[in-house]
Amino acid sequence: MTATLDIATVQAFLLVADLQSFTRTAEVLGTTQAAVSLKLQRLETLLGRRLVERSPRAVRLTADGATFLDRARALIAAHDRALSGEASLAQSLSLGISDHAAGPELVPLLERLHAMSSNLTLAVTIGFSREMQEAYDSGQLDAVIVRQEGSRRGGERLAEDEFGWFASRRFTVPKGQPLPLATLAPPCGVRAIAVRALDKAGLKWRERFVGGGVTAVVAAALAGLAIAPLARRIAPPGLVDIGPVQKLPKLGSSKVMLHSKISDPAKLAALRAVAATFRSAAAV
Repeated sequence: MTATLDIATVQAFLLVADLQSFTRTAEVLGTTQAAVSLKLQRLETLLGRRLVERSPRAVRLTADGATFLDRARALIAAHDRALSGEASLAQSLSLGISDHAAGPELVPLLERLHAMSSNLTLAVTIGFSREMQEAYDSGQLDAVIVRQEGSRRGGERLAEDEFGWFASRRFTVPKGQPLPLATLAPPCGVRAIAVRALDKAGLKWRERFVGGGVTAVVAAALAGLAIAPLARRIAPPGLVDIGPVQKLPKLGSSKVMLHSKISDPAKLAALRAVAATFRSAAAV
């Protein structure tokens, strides 16, 4: 009897490969870590080769697993086309993400959403947390990933970020002059936190650079123009936290929250992958 591949098992393998975690894969699939592990063991037995290396800290593909990966993606893509038909309308997921929350997760997030469904049309908007929350409340967005602000309740916590004062390694604080800052314009919540902390500590400051996005703010800090208040998770390797050395006030932390109104199974599965991506990055 010819052996056949189980679609659900192959989909589980792809999620394990993308998320590098049995725990996160279980979250996306709405099952247990043990059930995911069992699926992978059965797949490895069927193929007669080891696909993943498991350790307490990481899950990585073996050489055989990497070879099987492209074939698995092709199989699932063909399966999706067979079910939906080439002429079917693509589903749309509108997602708003706070600029200060997006960080390095944005690229792998989009890669994993694409890997899950080529029929899913993504409409991703980046902006201030407050603006994204307002758009979500008014029904313009299916889901948002934002920093928790004020007394807002509800939502699902994805990560908790610590903030620091980041600057280029070659940056020197000007003596006797106000602290030069690189920030987003108001109503940026991170800017408000930084300004409040400096005012409370009695430290003089001035805006040296106002960016239209975090990418621009990071570029200004890397260029040595100013100090940028940033979450550690999104600060690139070229920046260092000079807060402790310069005895700058602590900025504390904030929660990254997911709010969603989605009930469609396919879109909900994609959103679970989004949540798993943020949790995986926060755990590193």
